[in-house]
Amino acid sequence: MQKTTDDPAEPVAGPLLPRLERQRLHDTVVDHLRRFITEGVLAPGMKLNERELCETLGISRTPLREAFKVLAAENLIELSPNRGASVSRMTEAEIWEAFEVMSGLEAFAGELACERITPAELAQIKALHYAMLACRAQNDLSGYYSRNQEIHDRISEAARNSVLRKTYVSINRRLKALRFRSNQQTEKWDRAIQDHEAMIQALEARDGKRLATILRQHLLEKRDAVLQQQKPGPTPQLAAGAAA
Repeated sequence: MQKTTDDPAEPVAGPLLPRLERQRLHDTVVDHLRRFITEGVLAPGMKLNERELCETLGISRTPLREAFKVLAAENLIELSPNRGASVSRMTEAEIWEAFEVMSGLEAFAGELACERITPAELAQIKALHYAMLACRAQNDLSGYYSRNQEIHDRISEAARNSVLRKTYVSINRRLKALRFRSNQQTEKWDRAIQDHEAMIQALEARDGKRLATILRQHLLEKRDAVLQQQKPGPTPQLAAGAAA
């Protein structure tokens, strides 16, 4: 006997609210752990205690372990059958090469963005810049960094090149924590602010070559600052926040 749509045995399609909620929880856990890694709450090489993280986030171990798999695929954590999960630590060679590639990606994105950015997108970047400066004045490092990174992100999006965008996102995930902690001295903070002001001016002038030069140098200076921090010695005091 052929079933009809009125047959009670036939499953009826409907909204999958539990699945949506589960996905939202999954994304939230991943986002929280990414932020913990970026801001150094979970430091490079640190072994991740599942019980403590579950208590902190108010979740069970299942969504936590699912999040671990995502972060491991992004090379942010390492999973070992015998040792569990730990935060990834980049070698000096990996840091050098990753920043070298990122400097080229951001420079190319800047050139394309100057050709393709819309007035509305430029206005949004300028608004983010002023919000970033306000966070700097309030010594709000987390707020400063999130707006700082969004400016770089918006420039990447304005390039309108999907291959460039995917590569940028993939590499930048590994560098975010290093960029967050790269400037721990007042003069480096001020130099980062000056760089961003120059970026805005180049975007307004649609000067792709100039913006590419600024972005490339900006990233290479971050690389040098990060590598300097890797050397043994006293940790510099955080001077009114840090730039990225």
